[in-house]
Amino acid sequence: MITKYRKKPAIIEAIRWNGMNTQEIIDFVGVSLVLVKIDKLVIRTLEGDRSVSEDDYIIKGIKGNFYTMKPDIFLATYDRYVTT
Repeated sequence: MITKYRKKPAIIEAIRWNGMNTQEIIDFVGVSLVLVKIDKLVIRTLEGDRSVSEDDYIIKGIKGNFYTMKPDIFLATYDRYVTT
């Protein structure tokens, strides 16, 4: 039987790589950063090393793991969380 599921609400941290904010990415990802070149980043994820394209989001998961997501999927999945 197929069952439907809904994501539990969780607040995540993410940063979008714009090609110019490499130092911010380094500070965010830390030791999970595998490779930095002018036009290329590679981060270590639970699924192995993943290339990051310009405009991709790097997301810190709820257990501290990192993964990447294309902008269209990210924007369809997440809303900005604003604290008051």
